Amino acid sequence: MKKNVFNAVVPFDFNGYRIDKFLQLEINDLSRTKLQNLIHDGHVKLNNITVNNSSKKIKKNDQIKVNFPPPKESLIKPNKIPLDILYDDDDIIIINKSSGVVVHPGAGNYDNTIVNGLLFKYKDNLSNVGGKSRPGIVHRIDKDTSGLIVVAKNDNAHINLSNQFNKHTIKRVYEALVWGSLKPLNGKIVEKISRSKKNRQLMAVKKERGKISITNYKTLKVFQNSNLPKISHIECRLETGRTHQIRVHMNFKGNSIVGDKSYGKTKKKFKNINPLIEKKIINFSRQALHAKSLGFIHPRTKKEIFFEAKRPEDFDTLIKSLNKASL
Repeated sequence: MKKNVFNAVVPFDFNGYRIDKFLQLEINDLSRTKLQNLIHDGHVKLNNITVNNSSKKIKKNDQIKVNFPPPKESLIKPNKIPLDILYDDDDIIIINKSSGVVVHPGAGNYDNTIVNGLLFKYKDNLSNVGGKSRPGIVHRIDKDTSGLIVVAKNDNAHINLSNQFNKHTIKRVYEALVWGSLKPLNGKIVEKISRSKKNRQLMAVKKERGKISITNYKTLKVFQNSNLPKISHIECRLETGRTHQIRVHMNFKGNSIVGDKSYGKTKKKFKNINPLIEKKIINFSRQALHAKSLGFIHPRTKKEIFFEAKRPEDFDTLIKSLNKASL
């Protein structure tokens, strides 16, 4: 929030609404849980009287005031964690992130992130544009997604890279394993993405609102035989970079990513499957998604540079097993 105080007068249409639901609609960059916590902690007033009950019903012309407390500054400690650094100069760092590692500190994880490792290795030689909790971090990939990220060592590099991301000129290619086969096998998905109404931690395709999201995809191979469920090895090139974009788009197409616990089916039923392959699929404990390559204009030299990261061992092993089983 840019302002420390939010004021609103309840319109006629919201007569009888719960105060937390009303605020969720009015303040759309905060989750309902966070808004409820603000109410419970005494930061919300209704007609100048503090409200602690998030289910309190409001009436037309009621005056609501929300005081946002200053953010609690958390001390991010340097921590020696392994970083697979593919490139390092005076301006940028290219890291091949392992799956299971969080990029920057957040709720419940302040010690074992990429940022902790960067602070240990580079100390103050990181950009400050992202704030104290995200030094050097220009963009991120999900915890259970492996692959390439670029880190900025100074503010000029950070701003330059951020502008390239905003203009969608960064070249990013991912590879993934998805259930079934895409129709058509190669194509472009252009859909709006915004927060899910059912779960604010997830994203969803929304026809009526959201940000336009564009994913170009290409099928590399379809694994299938009588002892194997149909699984496709695909490559995705992003034109935009929305939260969970590939995972949401694949789920929207009906081809969720193998191992995706948030957007895929939690329990997949197999028929007549090779038990060894079934075990490998079930034991694959993350979404099969890897940020394979990254290309952009270097912020200082102004020359285009390109990086590629090999598939991690778990991903590569699963592909080899599927390939062998489909022969």
